[in-house]
Amino acid sequence: MSNARFKVTFAGPLVSFQDAGRTGHMRFGVPASGPMDRFAFTAAHTMLGNPPDGTAIEVSLGGLVLECTEGEVTCALAGGGFAMTAAGADAVGWQVVTVRKGDRITLRAGPWGSWSYLTFAGQIVAEQWLSHTATHTLSGLGGGALSSGGRFDVKDTATRPTRVGRYDCPEIARPLSDARIVIGPQEQHFTPGAVDALITSPYQMTEAFDRMGVRLDGPLLPLGNALSIPSEPVLRGSIQVAGDGVPVVLLADHQTTGGYPKIATVLSRDTDRLAQLRAGATIRFRAVSAPEAITLARQDHEIRQAALTTLATPRATLDQRLMQANLISGVTDT
Repeated sequence: MSNARFKVTFAGPLVSFQDAGRTGHMRFGVPASGPMDRFAFTAAHTMLGNPPDGTAIEVSLGGLVLECTEGEVTCALAGGGFAMTAAGADAVGWQVVTVRKGDRITLRAGPWGSWSYLTFAGQIVAEQWLSHTATHTLSGLGGGALSSGGRFDVKDTATRPTRVGRYDCPEIARPLSDARIVIGPQEQHFTPGAVDALITSPYQMTEAFDRMGVRLDGPLLPLGNALSIPSEPVLRGSIQVAGDGVPVVLLADHQTTGGYPKIATVLSRDTDRLAQLRAGATIRFRAVSAPEAITLARQDHEIRQAALTTLATPRATLDQRLMQANLISGVTDT
């Protein structure tokens, strides 16, 4: 095994190192953090044959430019429809390439999506906090944000020619136009008609959007006598409403407790796809019962596992493809 080194030529805001998340510490006030789009994060590792919980670089709409200053390594891009220029190739979407010393990797926003994930056939060397590299952006704890001029290493690198090429982005990884929600747990603290407004009216994603959550623009959801309720645990996907009546969907870096009432909770898998929407995009909410949510979660799990199985399948090398091709089928006697 060998190592590779990269220089950060440019990094946009909210570009950070993330692993699968720092679970099990919320009772101590420590958010899990981890990727905004958990399926795309896992897919990027799967495309390389990596363990699914390793460290990746989460890239925001601001983009990222890296220069490989030492070694060689195969890397994968999955998530939003970002454009990648690397090793002489320039394409949009999910792909795997091999870069070598002197090559640049340029990632920039493409036609859709807000987050993308760059993984390497090797292990990114990054700071850990509580045994995880997942970055909590408000505190900076974990692997940390990438900044221009920084450097990082990837150890135990490999080149994987059977993984190189373009990949189809599964439909389940694309942004969604409606998100499934379970009403509650505190819908009783809202004025009559608030729940109906949430599930019958369109909302728009706003520019007030970061790893902690996103404010929505649409009908206000007025509160009853709710602002004196005690703080209690909150989860990713909670739709929390403050005194101004504006709904906020909590995301990867959400606080662990909150005293504002939650009118509904977005199903776990739909939060990944909601996070890929951009400011100005329209979202609708569709209410399902708790038993329906469990059934849907199980169905979604099966669909995602099938997609990951497809992404994990190695491709034939050039030599293998040539051997399989009937290259002499057109030869005839003259």
